[in-house]
Amino acid sequence: MTTRWQRFYDRLGQPIRPWMRLLLLAAIVPLALGAAERLWTIRFFAPQYPYGLELQVYTYTIAGGNEGKDLPEINTLNHYVGMRKLDPAEFADLDFLPFAIGALVLLTLRVAAIGDVRALVDLAVLTGYFGVFSLGRFVYMLYTYGHHLDPHAPIYMTGFMPPVLGTKAIANFSVSSYPAVGTILITLFGVTVVLLALWHLARALRPAAPA
Repeated sequence: MTTRWQRFYDRLGQPIRPWMRLLLLAAIVPLALGAAERLWTIRFFAPQYPYGLELQVYTYTIAGGNEGKDLPEINTLNHYVGMRKLDPAEFADLDFLPFAIGALVLLTLRVAAIGDVRALVDLAVLTGYFGVFSLGRFVYMLYTYGHHLDPHAPIYMTGFMPPVLGTKAIANFSVSSYPAVGTILITLFGVTVVLLALWHLARALRPAAPA
């Protein structure tokens, strides 16, 4: 066991393989593209809206579908049930996402150029933290919007949790929530980095070949 852990710590200081460096450089492309694409889409269907209303979430703001016309309509509906207005200015805390993605791009370039296995593992941990924190922040925002309702609204509703992924019936609406191309591209980057780190760690921990 001691020998195995010694090999593990020795492995952390070794340079990563050249083909992995190239793969890390390639993974930067979907990460950078994902920062400019839509991250999430939420659609609302009801008998009076057979074509649906659409809410689009980006790394820096929110927008309505139908060239922005859906957002005022969604806010009107939200007003009747006591939800606060969906104002793009209130989503300024999403501004951390482009900076976080930019930091990941720079760190990935550094690991690809001069990094060792330890730096690759650090990048994988930071990437995982970024993904979990971003998703958790999104879930929290949905929760607060669905539970902090005005008790004096024209239509009384108990607090509810909008769907994070999938479809859910809310009043007479069918609400669907699903990731868009930006999230898929960023996830592709994250999966690549984590798998490369796990590959190195698995090789470090496997039993040594007999002499």
